[in-house]
Amino acid sequence: MSLFLSSYENRLDTKGRISVPASFRASVASEKFVGVVLYRSFTHNCIEGLSMSRMEQLASATDKMGVFDSNLDDLSALLFADARPLAFDVTGRIVIPEDLLKHAGIKDSALFVGRGNSFQIWNPDEFKKVQDNSLNNLRASRPNLVI
Repeated sequence: MSLFLSSYENRLDTKGRISVPASFRASVASEKFVGVVLYRSFTHNCIEGLSMSRMEQLASATDKMGVFDSNLDDLSALLFADARPLAFDVTGRIVIPEDLLKHAGIKDSALFVGRGNSFQIWNPDEFKKVQDNSLNNLRASRPNLVI
């Protein structure tokens, strides 16, 4: 299973290409599809990213929903219709489609943020605000993980 850790800021070049962090590329190196799948986040103004095998797990999870469930319609429209499988070029770069960049407010540089089984791509300034808020929330709630 792919594991995405840490945060990395990279710049978009003049052709719209951006390097995917080496550790993220290594996480998907043994996958059938050596690249990433991106789609617009529906919880934040960022881009969600994951491996193809994780996308397949999401597809299996939606199979358990009712065929006529309106949430299934919404999830399918976002997760599958909006998803972009992007293979790495020889130097480990991808071209993030313009509509995804616009959704996340990314212009010159982007922050790749590991989230365990997935990752997000943020406008670096916006993520700082979200991360500070998350820290305050966690300090207040002090969640307990059972391992």
